[in-house]
Amino acid sequence: MVDKFLPGLQHLQNIHPLVVHFPVAFLAGAALLYVLAWLAGRESLAWTAMWLLLLGALSATIAVATGLYAEPGVMVAPSVRAELLVPHKRFMLGNLALGSVLAVWAVVARPLPAKRRLFFLFLLLLLLVGLTKGADYGGRMVYDYNAGGNACGQPIDFTQ
Repeated sequence: MVDKFLPGLQHLQNIHPLVVHFPVAFLAGAALLYVLAWLAGRESLAWTAMWLLLLGALSATIAVATGLYAEPGVMVAPSVRAELLVPHKRFMLGNLALGSVLAVWAVVARPLPAKRRLFFLFLLLLLLVGLTKGADYGGRMVYDYNAGGNACGQPIDFTQ
């Protein structure tokens, strides 16, 4: 039944690619709304941002867990593992830690910290930079070194 609903699943080696996009979207949305809330002075935006930050931290936990589970099965050369997989893993573990700290901080200081607010926003932007860099390592593994397996043969030809 799943093959009919999500036929692309049969090509995946693991579910990591299915979940990695959620933390990117949630955390980027949280950062954007927190900055807008701060600039516009709108507490409703800050509350929405806080919930997005919590969803981002939760989905990042799932993405990291699935990535750690998938890591032993990633079939790339040792040099690719050293140059791309290891930095990807380190960036994403660091992002998970920072995102979790920011989420706890936001809950304690609901919805946007009054003290050290600019530092909080700076850390959110730093999180986005780290997330972007870590995702770049992951994308390079998949698209430059076929770390996702042979899900997409070359040349690409859609015939159904």
